[in-house]
Amino acid sequence: MTRTDWIDTGVLLLLGAAGGTLAAWIGVPMPYMIGSLTFSAAYTIAWGQLGREVAFPRPLRFFFVGVIGVMIGSRFTPDLLPLFPVLWPSFLAVTGFVVVSHAYGYFVLRGLGRYDRTTATYGAMPGGLIEAITMGEKAGADVKVLTVQHFARIILVVVTVPMLFLWLGGEAVGSSAGQALDNGPSAWTDLVLIAVLAPAGLWVGRRLHLPAGQLMGPLVVCGGLQLAGAVALHPPPWLLWTAQLVVGAGLGAQFAGASGRVLGKAFGLGLVSVAGMLVIGAGVAAGLTRATPEGFEPLFVSFAPGGMTEMALIALSLDASPVIVTAHHLARIMFAVVMVGWVSRRIRRTS
Repeated sequence: MTRTDWIDTGVLLLLGAAGGTLAAWIGVPMPYMIGSLTFSAAYTIAWGQLGREVAFPRPLRFFFVGVIGVMIGSRFTPDLLPLFPVLWPSFLAVTGFVVVSHAYGYFVLRGLGRYDRTTATYGAMPGGLIEAITMGEKAGADVKVLTVQHFARIILVVVTVPMLFLWLGGEAVGSSAGQALDNGPSAWTDLVLIAVLAPAGLWVGRRLHLPAGQLMGPLVVCGGLQLAGAVALHPPPWLLWTAQLVVGAGLGAQFAGASGRVLGKAFGLGLVSVAGMLVIGAGVAAGLTRATPEGFEPLFVSFAPGGMTEMALIALSLDASPVIVTAHHLARIMFAVVMVGWVSRRIRRTS
């Protein structure tokens, strides 16, 4: 990293802290992520208009994604294990959700956005940002459009879902009032363990080539140790707020290099696409409340087409079964990758 990159990182984090504090004061849900995202995006776009791209260090984001994985893993208890077999209708519904959501998203991007077939196919994936961009690039999609479109989807879901919970429940998700990391008092030893387990989990995720390895590696490592009784972590609430801040700043920095025209089109199409996907997800979640032991809130977050990391943060803030929510999102991403790969091969054969 250059000296300018370090300065940009410091400014983004300071702006993120200012935006998060302001958002928390106003009562915005998920304040440290949404406030941080808003302020850092404004900074990034402003510099972009002057012809300079703002950088945010990937290792810093990866570390805090790992911290989120550890925090989810700390929720693993033996009581959770019997739930998974009972949730088979919900995991089965993931496949239907992916098929219907992808078809709807494709119609929006192809019909309204006039994207070419390949870009629309990969741009409509309801999950798997990195996988969609990697596979889309190989298939000949417009990578810049694809990247911005998926970031628009993630950001719109990240902002909309907490707002919906605020509107429906009257409590700001992720605020100090709604914070639910009350699984015991925290000690300095918890921070030391988290600082060790996060990078260890990142290494495991890379070595085992786990999907969403930055999140799943630390989750699996901490969850396994938690189930074995080797550790009993109690992450402090401020650590979750810090993770929100860093993830939000990292998302805001992704606007680097995107023109106003491309952003406007991506967010316009994203609004239509995300609204439809959230309606589909809400319908599926409502139907599953009778077939599974989970309530509407964790099921709705499980079927919201946002990024796995961001949805995990929302689930942690809601105390909405973050382990189960993450398992659903992992299933969504894996099935979306398999299905879109099959669809892409069919398109190439008929072209």
